[in-house]
Amino acid sequence: MQNLTQDGQNLVNSLSRRYNLSFDAVMHMLIAVNNGSGSMAQFNCPELGGGGQWMRGGMTMVGDMFNYGLKSTVDNLCNELANGLANMQVFMPLPKGSKSSNQWWPGDLGQPFSSGAQNSTRYAIFPNRLAVEVNGNVTVYDTLDNNIGGISQQQGGNSSLTFSSQYGTIPVNTLPIVSGPGSSNSNAHIQAPQQPAPQNNFVAAPAPMAFTQAPAMQTPQNLTNTASVDEVIQLIEKLAKLRDMGAISDNEYNSKKTDLLNRI
Repeated sequence: MQNLTQDGQNLVNSLSRRYNLSFDAVMHMLIAVNNGSGSMAQFNCPELGGGGQWMRGGMTMVGDMFNYGLKSTVDNLCNELANGLANMQVFMPLPKGSKSSNQWWPGDLGQPFSSGAQNSTRYAIFPNRLAVEVNGNVTVYDTLDNNIGGISQQQGGNSSLTFSSQYGTIPVNTLPIVSGPGSSNSNAHIQAPQQPAPQNNFVAAPAPMAFTQAPAMQTPQNLTNTASVDEVIQLIEKLAKLRDMGAISDNEYNSKKTDLLNRI
């Protein structure tokens, strides 16, 4: 447990007396609020109804959901703890990068442009890097070309982290690990996973459709000089349609037309 300064000791003792809570209960809530960067807290304190959640300016949840007096107590206590953390040195300073420090990530990452905490997890977002602390273990991920907009933790049995980017919602554990649990001891630099080589599933464009010319219309074998005018006219009409469709040429049409007319 991180040591308190004298101001921190006075704050916890004062709140313990005013809220009629034990020193350990107030200390538990102080750590929860500190882990939530002064804006939220996930806690499990028997003296405050067991498990619950507090959000500054938002909703307070306690185990006994209809105990409004308990909700008010938790809300007021957490607000006072958050104000104390913002206005005084409550904890003794720790070296940067240590697990209990407010700057728990590796020092060479610099300052994050966003950070937060939920339950036993803390995260900090840097250019091309994401640092995550889970139960005291810090892992640094390569964020590749993702523009991370936020981190969320699924509740219930699955405590996996996800982040939102321009590509949608993505599990954190799909990112390459730069350092921390799961990183390769043989490679100090972890490259982004290579995309699978494109398969040669190339589908050739269909060949241009070949239009074959319809065979010249054969003159019926049974068409004799005694053919009726109606039959000849019907055949000429069919020939004209074939010409209009491009199945026969004008010369072929004229030749057959002349031949048919000669048979009347």
